[in-house]
Amino acid sequence: MGGGAAGFFGAIACAEANPDLNVILLEKTTKLLSKVRVSGGGRCNVTHHCFSPAQLVQFYPRGGKHLKEPFKQFGAQDTVQWFERRGVPLKTEADGRMFPTTDSSETVAKCLEQAAQRAGVRVLTSTAAERIEPLAGGGFCLYLSGNQELRVGKLLVATGGNAKSAAYDWLRHLGHTICEPVPSLFTFNVPNSPLKELMGVSVPQARVVLAGEKLEYEGPLLVTHWGVSGPAVLKLSAWGARRLHELQYTGMALVNWAPAHTEETMRQWLQSFRNENGKKIVAANPLFGLPQRLWRTLVEQAGIGSETRWSELAGKLQNRLLELLLRTPLPVRGKTTFKEEFVTCGGVPLSEVNLKTMESCRVPGLHFAGEVLDIDGITGGFNFQAAWTTGYLAGRAMATT
Repeated sequence: MGGGAAGFFGAIACAEANPDLNVILLEKTTKLLSKVRVSGGGRCNVTHHCFSPAQLVQFYPRGGKHLKEPFKQFGAQDTVQWFERRGVPLKTEADGRMFPTTDSSETVAKCLEQAAQRAGVRVLTSTAAERIEPLAGGGFCLYLSGNQELRVGKLLVATGGNAKSAAYDWLRHLGHTICEPVPSLFTFNVPNSPLKELMGVSVPQARVVLAGEKLEYEGPLLVTHWGVSGPAVLKLSAWGARRLHELQYTGMALVNWAPAHTEETMRQWLQSFRNENGKKIVAANPLFGLPQRLWRTLVEQAGIGSETRWSELAGKLQNRLLELLLRTPLPVRGKTTFKEEFVTCGGVPLSEVNLKTMESCRVPGLHFAGEVLDIDGITGGFNFQAAWTTGYLAGRAMATT
C-alpha cells in the first residue's frame, strides 16, 4: 500500500525475488511517486555518498541507532548500483548529495515505474484501503474504496508520514502503538526579521543556535522573504523536531555568520584588521566572506555610519558589530513547510518491527517501509535511502517467507 518510493521499491523487490507471486501496488490518489518527482527541486536527491553504515546512521535524528544492520544489507552503495543496473547512473555533488546525471527526477520516477512493469507488478491508482482486517488463517482482507474487497497473503504498508495522529488510527486498530507525529525539516518564520530586506542572500557557512536550548547546526543559510531557510535551519529543525513542537515553533534563533571564530579570536582579528586598514570605510568593505548586502545591514544595525572609517570607529560600536556577527537575534514565530522539505517525525516504533524483514512483531504478515516508520533523516538524500532500504528488505522478505 502506497505508491511512493518505499512502496515501489518494496513491490519491485518482492516481484523480482519471486516472479510467481501476484504483487499488487495500491495508491489512493491518481499520482504515483509524487514526492520523488518534486524532491531536490525536481532533480531528485536519490541518496548520499556515504557508504559506511556506521557513518550513515548518524544522519538520522530518529531511527539511526536501529538502521546500522539494515544498511549493511542494503545501503547507499547498493542504491547506486541498483539504479545504474537499470540505466540511471548517479553523480555526487560537493556536499555528498547524489542525483541522476540527467538532473531530472522524472528519470528516477520512470525507472521505478518501468522496473515495476517489467517485474509484473500490478499498479492500481485511485484505490484506497478503507479498512484492513487480519484473517483467521493468515493474511488480510482489504476493504477498498468502491465497495471492493481484496484478500492478500502479506501486506506492505508504505503509506508515508502524516502530521495528523488520527491518520494512524487504523494501525492502532491492528495492534500497533504510534510515536506521535510532528513535522520535521521545516524553515523558520521570522515576521519581524531584521534581515527582511535581504531576500535571496545566502552564506555558505553559518551556525544557527536556538537560545536557551541545546540545539544548534552549522551549514549554508538562506535569507527568505518569510525568515530563514537553507540546510543549517532545516537540519536544526530535524534534530529539534519534538522540542520545537513543544515550544510551538517560537523562540530566539541566534545566527553566527563567522562560525570559524570564537568571540576572543574575532575580537583579535577585528582589532588587527582595524590597525592595518584604518582608512577603509567599514560599510564598504565586507569581512569574513559575507555578501555586501548582508555586511551593510549588520554594520547599519550596529549603529555605524555609512561613511565611517575603521580608524574613526568607536569601541562601543565595534563591540556591537562583533555581537551581531556572532549572535544576530531572529525572533522565530512559526514554521514554513514545502513539499520537498516536509518529513514526519513519528510513526510506527521500530521496537515493534523485525528490522531484518520489516515485519510487524505484533501482526504476522504485516510489513512496513518508508516514512510510516519512526525513521527520519536530515536533508541530503537520507530519507530516500531509508525508503529504499526498508522497502527492499520488506519486499525480499515477503517473497521468501
